[in-house]
Amino acid sequence: MQRVFITGLGAVSSIVSGRDKFWQALLAGQSGLRPLARVDSTDLACTIGGEVGDLDLDLLQQQLGERVDVRRVDWATRFALAAAREALLDAGLLTNEPNERGGVILGAGLSGMDTLQEQTERLLEKGPRRVSVFTIPALMPNASPANVALAFQLLGPCYTVSTACASSGNAMIDALETIRRGELDFVVTGGTESSLTRLGISSFCNMKAMNVHANDDPSRSMRPFDKDRQGFVMSEGAGILVFESEAHLQRRRAKAYAEVLGFGSTSDGHHLVQPDPQGRGATRAIRQAFERAGVSPADVADRIYVNAHGTSTPFNDAMETLALKNVFGASARQLRISSTKSMTGHVIGASCGLEMIACALALRDGVLPPTINYATPDPECDLDYVPNVAREATVDYALNNSFGFGGHNVSLLIRRGV
Repeated sequence: MQRVFITGLGAVSSIVSGRDKFWQALLAGQSGLRPLARVDSTDLACTIGGEVGDLDLDLLQQQLGERVDVRRVDWATRFALAAAREALLDAGLLTNEPNERGGVILGAGLSGMDTLQEQTERLLEKGPRRVSVFTIPALMPNASPANVALAFQLLGPCYTVSTACASSGNAMIDALETIRRGELDFVVTGGTESSLTRLGISSFCNMKAMNVHANDDPSRSMRPFDKDRQGFVMSEGAGILVFESEAHLQRRRAKAYAEVLGFGSTSDGHHLVQPDPQGRGATRAIRQAFERAGVSPADVADRIYVNAHGTSTPFNDAMETLALKNVFGASARQLRISSTKSMTGHVIGASCGLEMIACALALRDGVLPPTINYATPDPECDLDYVPNVAREATVDYALNNSFGFGGHNVSLLIRRGV
């Protein structure tokens, strides 16, 4: 069975785009949440979010050439194209040559919602003849990986995985297993999301999942694990990684950020949108990741960084804390945990991709990003959440948790690259 490594990283986020700038912003505790500019929020309960504001579409078109037209695709695809290009360039795999041994497996939770909103409004206001001929190619769930494969001539398997907020985690599991089976040399994976629309925001607000009480203070709206947390704030972006086989990596004599060791994927079977308060599905997913990796949780508790799902909702943060205690036992007190959603906002299907980038860079640099806005301890959330300030800490492992509506639980375990 092939060993699999992370060899390229690409980030588009509401804080800032570009892998290195994104990482430095996380370490500085910068928030990407602000009043909405692209969305008419006049009558919305939540008027803030994490919009990407620095993507130069003209430059992106120049970089991509003529195979794709960035003006005729959804924002989610634009984010994926920009981040995938950066990841392939970082890995040293950006070429114009067709490659049958390279694939694209991406996650998306609510793909194409910008296009859906725009074209539905056009249909209602101007009639059916004014609906764009590019509507279906733009909003279809597979649009992002299809355009990435087209732009970079990756001819292997190409598809979308959709498991709500766990989407990019499940996509990375598929990428890992495909390479381990020897089917591909590398896979462009992770996730992309652009669901900051009036429809998306209204739906989450009416479900009582969004924080509607922080419109005047957006940078402090996400408060994971804090007693006064009041829900998440939606964001957009893409976190794209290159997973590569050891054999291919060695032939190229290239670098690796981390090795992907194990994964867990479970279902709660409890409730469609609320996590099991006992964290049984999340606990099993975390345990599976360690079991598949052949690593004892207690043995590495003092050498591991946990990037939590950490959505700043009362249900999730308490459940995730309990799940970590279930797996690590008394050694859970040694864990260093943070939620980078406190800065990025909740990027739905792209969350796990961006957070895996944070995990890989934490292993490389020996610095852990903080959980910002942590002020009031919660008795139900009583572990070390690296509050407010980044921390130097040499760690050998990183655990990335993602839990999605539908009861989907994903945990991924990686080890510092060798």
